[in-house]
Amino acid sequence: MLTAPPLPATTSAPRRFLPVLPVVALVAMMALPVSGGGEGGGGTIADAVSGLVVLYCAIRLVRDRRRPLSRTAAVVLALPVVGIALAAAGAASPGAGITGLVRYLQIFVLVPAAVMLLIRDRRDARLVAWSLIGLALWQGAIGVHQYATGTGASYMGEEIRAVGTFGATDVMGMATVVSFGVVCSLGLALGAGPGRQRTVAALCSLALLLPLALSFSRGAWIATAVTCGAQLALAGMRRAVKVFAVVAAASVILVGGLGVGTAMLQERISSITQVADAPDQSVTDRYTMWAAAVDMWRDQPLTGVGLKGFPDHRDGNASLALSSGSDTEGAGAGFKRQPLLSPHNMYLLILSEQGLLGLLALAGSWLALLVCGLRRLVRARRQAPRGLDCALVACGLLTWQLVDFAYADIGGPSTALTAVLFGLGAWWALASEEAGER
Repeated sequence: MLTAPPLPATTSAPRRFLPVLPVVALVAMMALPVSGGGEGGGGTIADAVSGLVVLYCAIRLVRDRRRPLSRTAAVVLALPVVGIALAAAGAASPGAGITGLVRYLQIFVLVPAAVMLLIRDRRDARLVAWSLIGLALWQGAIGVHQYATGTGASYMGEEIRAVGTFGATDVMGMATVVSFGVVCSLGLALGAGPGRQRTVAALCSLALLLPLALSFSRGAWIATAVTCGAQLALAGMRRAVKVFAVVAAASVILVGGLGVGTAMLQERISSITQVADAPDQSVTDRYTMWAAAVDMWRDQPLTGVGLKGFPDHRDGNASLALSSGSDTEGAGAGFKRQPLLSPHNMYLLILSEQGLLGLLALAGSWLALLVCGLRRLVRARRQAPRGLDCALVACGLLTWQLVDFAYADIGGPSTALTAVLFGLGAWWALASEEAGER
């Protein structure tokens, strides 16, 4: 793949980072309070900015007259289009098909490709990573304030759940953002960058553990724990032991010494092991919707029931154990009952709506990104340790998302960040070797 030549060292910082600034602006949009437009699958400001990012990238490609993608990158990034297009054609209505087609192309094809092309080297990648950390610190600080003042989302009868600016209707939004911050900061801390950068990144990683805990999000905890463990193992076992000791000490101080939500946190943590023996209603609903998604796939094994088809087929395939919806309240919003319109499992959502062809295409693209990224990470650790931080960040974010997709799916205002994540991962996995070494 042809890449733009590096700018001279004398280039001013704003001009030096000009190509990647639209990506940073997209991340910054997540710091704004979420309006009602983000509910029910409507568009948000971040979605509009993501479209501008794609347009900006297209203009730069035309102006520079360069080939945008290598053959491998084009195949991997375009692979999901096959299943998405077939599922859109099989949608219940043209409107549903077009809406679903645009959404999937936005999150998994167009924006990731634009982000990949706008990130030119490790400095750009680090800037995007630090922007994610900054967003996580901002949302985390709001979340901690919500917990301390009782102004968060409702949890077990108390308005203490940290949700940041995302509100009670997207309780996973802040948890997702903070998790991205933890993964990025740990990756930068484990790299071979300047000592000051690694120290600041490590402190940020520890600071973000508190809002992550106060999000009461079991899914975010599991995905973050798995990803951080993988990052530590990939960075070296000796360093992993030291970091584990620091994290354990910080956890003891936060939860044990300071008593940060001790009783509720312990109950929430223990509920993770009770998903089979004594599941709560939210877990029961999730299992029921998973079974319904599998039944939909059995009816249409190759192409699924069509994009946006899960809600229409849910009641005909779900058992009576499924509740009518989930209750949301707090964080400035009144009581509201949200309908359960997805199986909360991205793989089963794709399987039910796009069939086996769609799942193989999308999941195959994601797996290819992760495998290519890990291969380059191993080479970077041996040959160019200066790029190890970018490798750990990119592979870590991909790992987090693929683990989280086992009990979550796209939806809500924070979804645009998923596209940034895949774009950053694609840059590391598929960009030219020269881009990863600069």
